[in-house]
Amino acid sequence: MQRTRLDILREVCDEKIAFNKLIGIKLIEAGGGRSRLEFAFKEDLVGNFMLRILHGGVICSALDVAGGLAVQAGHGEDDPFYMMGTVDLRVDFLRPGKGERFVATGQVMRPGRILCATRMELVNETGELLAMGQAVYRVTSHEGSRL
Repeated sequence: MQRTRLDILREVCDEKIAFNKLIGIKLIEAGGGRSRLEFAFKEDLVGNFMLRILHGGVICSALDVAGGLAVQAGHGEDDPFYMMGTVDLRVDFLRPGKGERFVATGQVMRPGRILCATRMELVNETGELLAMGQAVYRVTSHEGSRL
């Protein structure tokens, strides 16, 4: 049975990228230029031990992953995977990172052959918007790249 693009993205996101594993990121869905991932609160992710809130770097990382996955999810099953890197990442921290579970979503706002622009959000389990972000990714088509 042939694996789908989502299966491959999930394997790469959840298992192959060690930093994602450290945070506990799990890809829930991806397709049509959108992504959704989740991770649970754990003490290793705390930035302010007095308030027990997420470290800002964890929030940035989760949003960056969501944006990058949205770019990869904007292509069809038979399209090659892209080598990509973050060119620009802007994050607005709207509320302290309190919660037990977090959901990060990404959406491609402008696809391109070289640069793709995305918008991302992070909410907690109650749906409270904690942070928003925008990112631009440089993408390089790599024919024959199969993961």
